[in-house]
Parts: sequence; C-alpha cells; structure tokens
Amino acid sequence: MATIATTARGNAGPLRRWGTASVAADSGALPLQVNAVQAMCRQVFGFRLAMIAVAAPAALLGAGPGLGVRLVGAAVVVTFMGSYVLFRDWERFGPLLLAHPSLLAADTLFGALLLISAGPDTTLAYVSVCTPLLAGIVYGWRGAAFFASLQGLILLLVHATLGPGEDLAESLLLPGLCVITGAVGSTLRNLLLRFGEATEALTAVRSRLAVSEAVNSERAQLARDLHDSVAKTLYGVTLAAEALARSAAAPAPDPAALKAQADLIARSARRAAAESRELLSDLRRASGEEGAAAVDLDAELAARVTHFAPGPRPRTTYEARTGAGCSLPKLPRVQARHLLAIVGEALDNADRHAAATRVRVRLTADDGLLTLTVDDDGTGLPPGTTLENLRRSGHFGLLGMTERADFLGAHLHIGPGDGDRGTEVRLRMPLPSGREPG
Repeated sequence: MATIATTARGNAGPLRRWGTASVAADSGALPLQVNAVQAMCRQVFGFRLAMIAVAAPAALLGAGPGLGVRLVGAAVVVTFMGSYVLFRDWERFGPLLLAHPSLLAADTLFGALLLISAGPDTTLAYVSVCTPLLAGIVYGWRGAAFFASLQGLILLLVHATLGPGEDLAESLLLPGLCVITGAVGSTLRNLLLRFGEATEALTAVRSRLAVSEAVNSERAQLARDLHDSVAKTLYGVTLAAEALARSAAAPAPDPAALKAQADLIARSARRAAAESRELLSDLRRASGEEGAAAVDLDAELAARVTHFAPGPRPRTTYEARTGAGCSLPKLPRVQARHLLAIVGEALDNADRHAAATRVRVRLTADDGLLTLTVDDDGTGLPPGTTLENLRRSGHFGLLGMTERADFLGAHLHIGPGDGDRGTEVRLRMPLPSGREPG
C-alpha cells in the first residue's frame, strides 16, 4: 500500500556627479558600488591624515627660517585639513573633489613643499604614493596615469635636488611605486563597477524569478480551487445528466424519476454557478482581506461532515479533542479554507474511490500542535502511488492537498490507516502564534 508524505518548506567612464545616494557611471546608479568606493576613499584619506601628522614636525624643522617656515606651515595646514574634511565628511565634500580634479592637483603641489622640506625618506613619501591610488579609484585609469606621472616627476625632482649622489634604482623606487598604486586604484575601481553591474543583473534575475514564482503560485491555487469546487460539481452534473438520459430512453420512463433527476441537475448547476461566483470573488478580493476574519474551525468541520453524511455515502463521524489548558483555535479565513479543502478532498476520495463504509474526522489541539485526521476503512491507495504519477495521469486531488499543506507550513501524511486497512490523511501544524490558545 502506498504512502505519501510532505513537509512544508514553510543592480566606466569618469564619474561626473556623485551625491550622497547615487553615482553616474558606465553602468548607471549603483548604490552598493558607491558605498564601497566612498569607504575606500575615506580609508585612503585617513591614512594620508596619519602620515601628514607624523611627518609635519620633520617638515617644519627642515624648513628655512622666515618665508620657508610659513610656506611649509601653510602646506601642513592645507594638506592636513583637506585630508581631515574628506575623511570626516566625504558625502558632503567628496563631490567637489570628483567635479574638480584640480583640487587634487593643488593638494599634490602643497604636498611637494612638505616633501622637499622633510625629505623623501620620511613618511611623506607614503602620502605621495597615496595620490595616484586615490586618483585611480576616483577618476579611472586616465586620472591614475596623470597623477602617477605628476607625482613621479615631483619625486624625481626632489631626489635630483636633495640627493644627487643616490643610486638610480633607489631614485626610481618611489616613482615606480606611484605607477603601481595608480594601476591598483584603477583596477579596484573597475572591479567595483563590474561588481555593481553583476549585482544589478542578479537583482533583476531574482525579481523575474519572484514574479514567475508568484504567477505559478496563483495558477496552482486557481487549479486547486477549480478542482475542489466547480470541477467536482460539474462532474456530478455529468453523472446526473447521463442517468437522466438512460431513464428517458427506457421503454416506460417514470415521470417522477425523470423529474427528480432533472431537479438534481438544476440544483447542481446552480451550485456550480454559486461556486464560480465565490471563486471569482476570491480572485478579486483585496490582498490581505481574506485573512482578516477568524473562522471557528470546529463548527465548520462539523457542518462539513453533516453536509457530507446524508444519502448513500459512507457513515461519517466527527470528533474534536483538546489537551489540558487548550481550546480549539479560531483560524484566519485563508488557513481555514485550506484545511477545509483538504478534509473535503479526503471525504470525496473515500466516497468515490475507496469504497469506504465508514469515515472518521478528528480535530485535536494539544502540545502546541493542531492535528487534523481523516481515516476510512476503504481499499486504500493503489500500490506505487506517487505525486508524480498522479500529476501525469491527471489526478490532482492528492497533489492539491500536499500543495495546501505546504502553504500552511504543515506536515501532511497520507498512507494506510489502522491495521494497514483503508487510508489515513493526517495533517499537523503549529497552533496560531506558536502557542496554545487558551
């Protein structure tokens, strides 16, 4: 005998404008990339700030008296304060630097005064190396090439002036380092641009997948609702119409039987129309409205069983039980509708397919769990029954039950009943709000 179980799985060229929230680049507005570039620029200015503070005393001591001290002092103030304000408030002053590269060139010239005064063997050499790195990050490879060339020329002039006897390789070390850091800055900038493009593309793909998933979910819900309401009623109309045709074709048709069968067809047709209107109303209902009202699940299940029982159908009973300190919950309408649909499908299967003589429906609230069980004494599921086989063969009842259980975040078990006889449909889900209602 087969068993089916399911558990819920309950968005480059040079930067032209750069404000607080966006940047115009090759790939458009990329806030994530902007934040990363801003953080990197602030780190570079923070490093420059520390190096200037450390080398400022040596630069002032190395300056000539009078005008020399004043020039070097002014250079210290300008470079220190420039680095400070850009480190402290990049969002406000960064756009000025981006819009006016001449500001960075002026800062480079002021830094040259400090370098001449303190000497290339001080920490100011690291400040010189930071300039092409910053230019590469902010202005791209053209800016990196210009400022690496400018800073390298300044360093060569300083070496030629202050240390004419130095080895050529030593004189070219810092200029070469400027070229390297400029290339690194430009590379980092390009990587950030590409990362921003990849992020946008990933976001777009996720959006499309979310839309597709929402559409598929709506289609599956519509299919379940049609199967559980209009399709079943129309199937009943078909059977009644066939019976009416057979009765009318009899040699001596019974007018009372013909009238009863015609009345049954009329009632079923009206029921199908009512179910269609209710389905259309659900589709047009505003999002969130359906779950606002609470439903007494106990009363609804009792009414469902009472409505199902009359006639030649199996004898059906209903019982509800609660644990200590618990009471039967009232559920949001959308949850109650799915639970009632699962019970209705289980009852119909027991009547139409299992040849059952007895069906029992039980509702239990205990230990923080809501358990809903429908069991019968019928023939049970055919051997080898799987959801995939049911889908391929066009039997969507059990498939709809598992989908509804997934939506509820519940565990659904469909398998043999007591003593391996009949079929048991058992659903377990947490009580509302994760607690036992008292």
